[in-house]
Amino acid sequence: MTWVFLALLTWIVLWLINIQLAKIEANRFINLLVPALFGFSILILWEGFVRGFNVSPILLPPPSAIAVRFSGSLSILWIDFVQTFIKGALSGYVIGCIAAFITAVAVDKSNFLKRGLLPVGNFVAALPIIGMAPILVMWFGFDWHSKAAVVVVMVFFPMLVNTVAGLNAKDNIQHDLMKTYGASYWQNLLKLSLPAAMPFIFNGLKICTTLALIGAIVSEFFGSPTRGMGFRISTEVGRLSLDMVWAEITVAALAGSAFYGLMALIEKGVTFWHPSQRK
Repeated sequence: MTWVFLALLTWIVLWLINIQLAKIEANRFINLLVPALFGFSILILWEGFVRGFNVSPILLPPPSAIAVRFSGSLSILWIDFVQTFIKGALSGYVIGCIAAFITAVAVDKSNFLKRGLLPVGNFVAALPIIGMAPILVMWFGFDWHSKAAVVVVMVFFPMLVNTVAGLNAKDNIQHDLMKTYGASYWQNLLKLSLPAAMPFIFNGLKICTTLALIGAIVSEFFGSPTRGMGFRISTEVGRLSLDMVWAEITVAALAGSAFYGLMALIEKGVTFWHPSQRK
């Protein structure tokens, strides 16, 4: 029980420090330090309770064991990361988001597509990925191409819906003014509709960052070469190597968070004029 007491004491101290830090005027350092301390306190509790109550590593390994396995398996983790994230998730993300953006422009220009495609899109978006993944694996094979196809299906319609909503978010007075100036459809699109749609577009891009990684990992459960995060997780679960499973989960969490943060950083630079980005 000594481990539990020390973990609780450390958690309380860090919690009190975080309360005081939260009262300080926000800046970049404070904004990073507060969640870092909070996450570290969770790891301390995890370590202390697992060791204090002698929890079996088969059920839940301590963070220290996961860190040891992580540092000792960097080569394997890197191979899995390249296979799942770079080849599968990233390629599918780029293809799906670009295709959705082009389709959204066509939908914005055509009332027929707006009335016919969007309801079908909502239906397809509701299809379970567990049911679609094995079909796409059969169509495109066991390598990363099928994983990219699953990601395309997952990100296409969220990106489409957000982009269409953004293109319809332009101010009617500004739209009428552009018509008064004799602006063509493409001038209206480039100078009015797209700038107004940027917050919506980046909202879709940020949502799709997490969907892409989830889709790529889940699709690997249904067929994959002997590498990849999903393959490694399913294999190591069967071998009861939960520390390796948590190491792969850590890689996925770090990659997903970094990808989301990159999109948020680009959004901040592109939509600096939007009220949500102003201090």
